[in-house]
Amino acid sequence: MISDKQELELKKDYADLFEIDANLDRLVRRIELLSYVNPLNIEKEKQRFFSSKYNEEPKFKYPKLKFDPYKLHRLFFAQRLERVKDDVIHQLYTDIVYHYANMVQCIETIGKGREFYYNSLRVYGTPTEKDVQNAKFILHFEDESPSAEMEKVFTPEEAKSYFEDFAQCYDFPLNIYFTTHLSAEAMVSNARQALLIKRNTTFSKNQLLTLANHEIGVHLVTTFNGLSQPLKIFSHGLPKNVETQEGLSVFSEYMSGALTLRRLKELAYRVLASDSLIKGYSFADTFDLIHGTYKLNRKDAFTITLRAHRGGGFTKDRLYLSGLGKIFNRYLKGDSMDLLLTGKVSLAYEEQIKYLQNKGLAKGIAHRNKVFDHKLSDNKTLDFILRNLK
Repeated sequence: MISDKQELELKKDYADLFEIDANLDRLVRRIELLSYVNPLNIEKEKQRFFSSKYNEEPKFKYPKLKFDPYKLHRLFFAQRLERVKDDVIHQLYTDIVYHYANMVQCIETIGKGREFYYNSLRVYGTPTEKDVQNAKFILHFEDESPSAEMEKVFTPEEAKSYFEDFAQCYDFPLNIYFTTHLSAEAMVSNARQALLIKRNTTFSKNQLLTLANHEIGVHLVTTFNGLSQPLKIFSHGLPKNVETQEGLSVFSEYMSGALTLRRLKELAYRVLASDSLIKGYSFADTFDLIHGTYKLNRKDAFTITLRAHRGGGFTKDRLYLSGLGKIFNRYLKGDSMDLLLTGKVSLAYEEQIKYLQNKGLAKGIAHRNKVFDHKLSDNKTLDFILRNLK
C-alpha cells in the first residue's frame, strides 16, 4: 500500500497523467452502457410475443440519453495524450480513449438495429467457431435432476436480506435498489456502486448463492478495489475487461459450489444466441433456435434471446463462457487471481498493470474474493467439462 505522501508525490511527478485520468473519470461515469441497453417494456413485449405464438417481433423501448454523444466524443479526443511521455502508459491511455469512444457509439445507436450491432461487435466481438463448439459440447450433457434448491420461492425482499447477510464478510458498503428494468434478476451498477434487484421476479436458493458470489464476490469487489487505486480508470474499466471480469465472476460461482450444469448450459445458450446474430437471425428466429430446437423452456429462452437482441444485437453475453475457460486455465496453472481483482481490468493488459504497479501508479487489492482460495465445488461433471473446453 502507498501512503498519502507517496500518492501526492506521484501526482506531482505524473501531473499530466493524473489530469487526463481525472478528465476521463468525469466523462466515463456518464456512459454506463447497461443502464441504457436494458429495455423499459420487457414484460409487456414478452406477453405480446407469447400471445402472437412467437411470431411478432418485440418492439422494445429504451431510456433516453442523458448526454450529447457528439460533444462527449469531442471531449474524449481532446485529451492531451501527447503530454504523457511514458510510451507504455501513453499507449494504454490511447487504447482507453478509443475503447470509450466506441462505447459512446454503442449507446447512441441503441435501438437502431444493425447499426448498433456493428458497434457492439467493435466492443465485444462475436463468438468464434471454438466458442460455438464449446457451447454445443456443454449442451450434449444430460440435465441434472430437479432439486429443492432450484425452486424459485424467495421474494426480492428476501433476496435483499440474503445479500446483506452475505456482504457482512466484506469491508465495503452494500447499497441495494429495486428496479423493474433489468434483463437479469440482479446486477451491479458500477456507476452507482450498488446492487440492483429485479422487483417482479422470484429467486431460488441456488440462484441467491450464485448471484451473491458473482455480483458481490467479484463485481463489487473489483468496483471497490478500483476505487482505491491512484488512477480512477481502474474503477471504470480497461479495454476488453468484460471477458475477464465475467470469467472471474462465473469462476467465483464454481469455487463456491454454486455453479450447476444448468447454469453452464445457460452460458452455452448465450453463445449460440450471440452467434445467431451474425447469421442474421430475427428475435423470433433466435427464440425458435433456443426454445424450439434446444427445448429450453419459453421463459428462459425469451430471456436468453432478449439479452442477445436488445439494442439491435448485443454480443456481450458470448464472453461469459470464453472468460470462464481462460480463468479456469489460469487456476489450473496455480496462478494468483489477485492482479485481476485490482479493478475492472483485463488479462490482455496484465503486463501494463504490473508496469503501473512497479511505477507506484497501481497497488494491490484492498478486498479479496472469499472463495478463490478454497474450492467448495465437488461436481465431477463440471470439472470434466471445464477441463475439456477447447
